[in-house]
Amino acid sequence: MDKPTRLFDLLPYRKATKPDRAVWVAKQQGQWKRIFIDEYIEMVDAISYALLHKGIVKGDSVALISSDRPEWNCVDLGTQQTGAVLVPIYPTISEEDYRYILNDCKVRYLVVENEALLRKVQHLLPELTTLKEVCLIDRKEPSVGYATLADWMEEGRREVDKARLDELKNSVVPRDVATMIYTSGTTGFPKGVMLCHENVLTCLYGVQGTPKAHFSRAMSFLPLCHVYERMMNYLYQYMGYETWYAESIAKVAENMKDARPHMMTAVPRFIEKMYDGIYRKGETLKGMKRRVFFWSLRLAVRYDLDGTTWWYRLRRQVADRLVYRQIRDTFGGCLEMFVSGGSAIQPRLARFFTCVGMDIYEGYGLTETAPVIAVSSSAPHGRKLGTVGLPLPGVEVRVLEGTNEIVCRGPNVMLGYYGQPELTKEAIDEEGWFHTGDTGAFEPEGQLRITGRTKTMFKTSMGKWVNPEVLEDRFKESPFILDMVVVGDNQKFAAALIVPDFQFLKDWQERHRITCDTRDEMVNDKKTLERYARVIEKYNKGLGSAEQIRRFKVINDEWTIANGCLTPTMKVKRAVIKQRCKGYIDELFK
Repeated sequence: MDKPTRLFDLLPYRKATKPDRAVWVAKQQGQWKRIFIDEYIEMVDAISYALLHKGIVKGDSVALISSDRPEWNCVDLGTQQTGAVLVPIYPTISEEDYRYILNDCKVRYLVVENEALLRKVQHLLPELTTLKEVCLIDRKEPSVGYATLADWMEEGRREVDKARLDELKNSVVPRDVATMIYTSGTTGFPKGVMLCHENVLTCLYGVQGTPKAHFSRAMSFLPLCHVYERMMNYLYQYMGYETWYAESIAKVAENMKDARPHMMTAVPRFIEKMYDGIYRKGETLKGMKRRVFFWSLRLAVRYDLDGTTWWYRLRRQVADRLVYRQIRDTFGGCLEMFVSGGSAIQPRLARFFTCVGMDIYEGYGLTETAPVIAVSSSAPHGRKLGTVGLPLPGVEVRVLEGTNEIVCRGPNVMLGYYGQPELTKEAIDEEGWFHTGDTGAFEPEGQLRITGRTKTMFKTSMGKWVNPEVLEDRFKESPFILDMVVVGDNQKFAAALIVPDFQFLKDWQERHRITCDTRDEMVNDKKTLERYARVIEKYNKGLGSAEQIRRFKVINDEWTIANGCLTPTMKVKRAVIKQRCKGYIDELFK
């Protein structure tokens, strides 16, 4: 069968290529339920027919606020088949962002997962002048008064108009808008990124060589609202995998034992937490078992992708039998690959998990590039630690002289920002080059290395440029540091705000007989601060004088999505943190 040229073409393609393997596996009433391609297609078509009966027309916006579940995909493709545009919205954003997005996209139909999420937006509904109907995926309170997705599908089954649906599907071309994704935005209001079918499929076909041939199961837990996880879910459908949805991020490890996935996507923060969990497990061991365990961990972080000696390989075999195999079993026993994106991962973590037998492949891109610009692969020179691999096939990538900004041009680049032509012109120049705002460099073998963001770089009062993200990634290699923001614009030196890994710090303090009752006491303990000073001293070595961290503040506040310090994709909101921690910053530079 011909390769899909539109995203909803994945449905007949999957039916023709892997009809007997479940598409989705998710928990329902405490039991894992498999959904196969025929049921999936029937649900998607029923939603399309329901929308047609309600009067939807090509180009209308259908907004979706929901966590990951099979119904998410049904609403997605059911909308696309009518020529309408899906607008996925994170369940965790602020009321202000909900108001802005729902008005800006001129929402026609709104699908919400449950009453709890409905309550977050219900008082905004009278303001939405274009809204025709609201639908709940789950409804426990019949008195709420809104239709359910089951009601919609039942309506669609009664109002079948195959000829009309086929006509609309045939009218959709690869360059039509398939989805509009609002950037999470570390500053200002989100922008509606218009992505067409060709944009996303370009990335799908560009990364299809990364998974190994025998893979058949994937675990999914990152938000489908983010184009990165969504594109990978399309890939899983295309490759014929079973996609298992984790019940929650807290249950990922538990669910992996049931799913036994071969691969999954993750963000560096999640991988760091996995490593911390493994490390803490070693702390509970005693005697020889403890010594062997930490010997194996130290061996793993010295792993070299470019080759190891026979002596290293022999020790790795011993460590694999005694320790690494048990670590893999913790995550289902079959996991062979993480695809990490969203931000740079620490090389020590990439070395560690690769040595253990769970390879880490890095990717790079933005929502505006649907989302891939470069990705690690098994191709020659396709993978090198500290880089994001080779540019995607068919995508041109350059690093501009002078600024070192990364620009790209190709069929993965968005159509533009919805309703904002001037911003679109700023992002995409007259020759079609999209300006990422990231800085980078090419390795001799062609891999792309990300070095920071042009907008976050600052100059000290001594006239020296500092790239804070590079420094933060370096210092966050320490298990003592969960998050860090480097500051020093127009100051004599660079300083840092540090959020500790409180669980790791608590374990360290207990081992050193330091008793603290509160987090405030933990971060102000004299011996603890001396330990952090040694961490700073260690990672300052080899840095230029302008880049070295001269002063630091360990704070008792964790940065989260809930308190507005992180975006839904776990990126630090620097402006928010600088405002929130203004007193600390002023003290650092007194």
